[in-house]
Amino acid sequence: MGMEWPNDIYAAFKEAGVDQVAYVPDAGHKTLINACIADNDIKAVSLTTEEEGVALTAGAWLGGDKCVMLMQSSGVGNCINMLSLIETCRFPFVAFITMRGQWHEFNPWQMPMGTTTKQTLELAGLLVEEVEDPADVGPQAAAILHKAFVGQQSAALLLNQRLVPVKTFGK
Repeated sequence: MGMEWPNDIYAAFKEAGVDQVAYVPDAGHKTLINACIADNDIKAVSLTTEEEGVALTAGAWLGGDKCVMLMQSSGVGNCINMLSLIETCRFPFVAFITMRGQWHEFNPWQMPMGTTTKQTLELAGLLVEEVEDPADVGPQAAAILHKAFVGQQSAALLLNQRLVPVKTFGK
């Protein structure tokens, strides 16, 4: 399976002028995270938990920076309470979320949040798009960044589990 789509997202970050990227380490985002870490113009911030990223994006915006958050769908569940900060403080927020609980999921613990991520984010007031075709990732990434930083919206792009290699326990 081709994994060029992380480079398409990275290119969209550069085009949109993203200054900071908050992330919890994730195999699905590994290539994108590494590209951001290697870029001297992007401050890549490793988080201990996803809700820290919501506060970091708020602070970045107040400080004049554009910040993007990278996480896995299970991390959305960790952010539920913090998502209210986005609506209350009215700052642009954008998240790129690798999905679990979809295509060939092996871990039953990933199913509950993986199957309700879109609805959860929409209930929290975010505009949510999902992409499954690798060819659509770059244009969708650019569009979601535009919605957030130009349209001053909170938005998320769900990266369907078909975009990443099938995961298994062990080997």
